[in-house]
Amino acid sequence: MSLVSRFLNPEVERLLLVDEGEVVVDEVPKHWITIAVPVVALVAVIPLFLSLPAWGRFWEAPLVVGLALVGWSVGVVHREHMDRFVITNLRVLRVHGVFSRHTSTMPVSRIRDIEVHQPVLGRLLGYGHLVLQTTGPERGPRDVRFVAHPEQRDRTIHRVIQAASSTRRGPAEPPWDS
Repeated sequence: MSLVSRFLNPEVERLLLVDEGEVVVDEVPKHWITIAVPVVALVAVIPLFLSLPAWGRFWEAPLVVGLALVGWSVGVVHREHMDRFVITNLRVLRVHGVFSRHTSTMPVSRIRDIEVHQPVLGRLLGYGHLVLQTTGPERGPRDVRFVAHPEQRDRTIHRVIQAASSTRRGPAEPPWDS
């Protein structure tokens, strides 16, 4: 993988424990609402750039403002693109960061409960926040914000937990003697 692509792609596959049979069940990017304001700013810059000749000899000020808005917008969109919540068959991960990469993981066996919070706008637009409650000390991706379809992600995590717990216990023994 090239140096440039390392800054453009979250590279979740590199974090998997392939030898242990870990596979991605769900890779969750941020909901589109997190980039709505930067996209509106990018659209607003177009008329500003088109009006530069009308500014006369003061054209430098709107140019600098426009370039700053473009830089900020592209940076925010890229930062949100690099922020991923990943559910595997063994653990949950959160990967984020553009220049410095931050990774936090938690085995699914430590997840005790999941709270789903959906504000009014989140209910209308289909996003919410997940709070993972764990056994033991608070480590790993505890608070996951702006998740698309949070109820579906909640069910996915519960399915993975059930599958992991059934493989740990092994097949159920019949309650009767043969």
